[in-house]
Amino acid sequence: MNNSRPRLPVPVNEPVHSYAPGTPERASLRAELFRLREESIEIPAIIGGREFRTGNTVPVRAPHEHRRVLATLHQCAAPEVEQAVKACLEARHDWMRMPWTDRAAIFLRAADLLAGPWRDTLNAATMLGQSKNPYQAEIDSACELIDFFRFNAFYMQQIYEDQPFSPPGVWNRMEYRPLEGFVFAVTPFNFTSIQGNLPAAPALMGNTVIWKPSNTAAFSAYFIYKLLEEAGLPPGVINFVPGDGPPVGDPAFASPHFSGLHFTGSTATFQHMWRTIGRHLDAYRSYPRIVGETGGKDFIMVHPSADPVAVATAIVRGSFEYQGQKCSAASRVYVPESLWPEVRTSLLDQLSEVRMGPVEDFSHFINAVIDRRAFEKITGYIEAARADAHCQILDGGGYSDEEGYFIEPTVILTDDPLTRTMQEEIFGPVVTVYVYPDARLEETLVLVNDTSPYALTGAIFARDRDAIAHMTDRLVDAAGNFYINDKPTGAVVGQQPFGGARKSGTNDKAGSYLNLVRWISARSIKETFNPPRHFGYPFLQPDPADAEDAEPS
Repeated sequence: MNNSRPRLPVPVNEPVHSYAPGTPERASLRAELFRLREESIEIPAIIGGREFRTGNTVPVRAPHEHRRVLATLHQCAAPEVEQAVKACLEARHDWMRMPWTDRAAIFLRAADLLAGPWRDTLNAATMLGQSKNPYQAEIDSACELIDFFRFNAFYMQQIYEDQPFSPPGVWNRMEYRPLEGFVFAVTPFNFTSIQGNLPAAPALMGNTVIWKPSNTAAFSAYFIYKLLEEAGLPPGVINFVPGDGPPVGDPAFASPHFSGLHFTGSTATFQHMWRTIGRHLDAYRSYPRIVGETGGKDFIMVHPSADPVAVATAIVRGSFEYQGQKCSAASRVYVPESLWPEVRTSLLDQLSEVRMGPVEDFSHFINAVIDRRAFEKITGYIEAARADAHCQILDGGGYSDEEGYFIEPTVILTDDPLTRTMQEEIFGPVVTVYVYPDARLEETLVLVNDTSPYALTGAIFARDRDAIAHMTDRLVDAAGNFYINDKPTGAVVGQQPFGGARKSGTNDKAGSYLNLVRWISARSIKETFNPPRHFGYPFLQPDPADAEDAEPS
């Protein structure tokens, strides 16, 4: 019998490969990229370890080359969801009772496989299916997902070690059970790492999961599932159930065994899901946990003491990396009049060097947006700004869907801080700049705080320490992830736990122990070694003084 108390390796963040010319990783990734793009695969549902081919299929296309079909995806509906619920319930008994060290070992092995032989496959699949350049794929589908697996296992150990005080004669302990039922993980297109973490985090804590990936990211999602399978994840623990929202979501939410939602996506979708869950409350065995990270209208607020070149660089990277398709992307910028000429010059100079095109050419900083629906929405904002007398297209504004869904990085200059593109989430390569009078710093801080219903990420730039402290305090509720002299994107697991409040979500901080505690239901256990054998307490014994007090005087 193993009665040791093992400790997991202390995690460190996975090093980021550069993919610079001449490096071995560049050659290896290119080879895998061209191998995957030439073969079109079939992606079934995988439920209880069995493959299900529904015959209701949709093509998975490369956004930068939309004629190229990467995969044929089988769509699920109520019958498959019912099978998945059954698989979750059947797998739960053994999975939750597996020693936590063995559960951890599966995900630690997945991390090592991804750091090694699976790295090129996940990166290439992300580049092709989600149109990411090699660096954006590397920091996402390799490094961040590896970090999630390793750090979450370590956080699990810390949670389990948190035990209550025990006085003499009593042993108190806390048992961290999984939720009773199944967790429904609904994952987005834009981050492969989030696709992996949303089902994996609850599973690590002993839950069983139904995972609905985004159709537009199913190519990389399928490879994540196969990676976990190779790492030793038992059948039925995570069930891969692709499909459109209502055909999969409605039967999942209708099940009395639904116990939790782990979601990343749009605010409107999250609110719809929450309302749906509310309508079913009477049917559930327990109140479900609802964890969601949704939209953002993320800001850069610039003080007159800021470094103008650093500000311009933050705008280019923060607004346009991965075509602005990040919930953390900078999309509204407030610059003082005194600094604007220098910021503008550096911004336009840097943008003149940006190249756009397919992912196969590693010199392209900008690639395609995810699909036609996104293309039409984003270009609609550009055209509305073009027709707005208060707005000027300062740079970019061009687009084409002839071969892929390409939109130039677009900078809008406005004299109206409440124009649409300063308030509404666009989720594309569009940023709007408002130049404010230096004397109206306080009024502008109010605009930053109040203009948007979201509170996900934000950045301030200043070299004046008093200004940094003041703006940090004034914007205390405006962002769950707050950056000082840095772009508002690029949170790293274990360093900047991620999540926002207001309409940006429940702020349960992926990449920290805070997220994991949402997937447990604690049981307090008290054991008394020598229990009492009579009901009486000492205060019940007769006291002569009581009798004297009771006698009449």
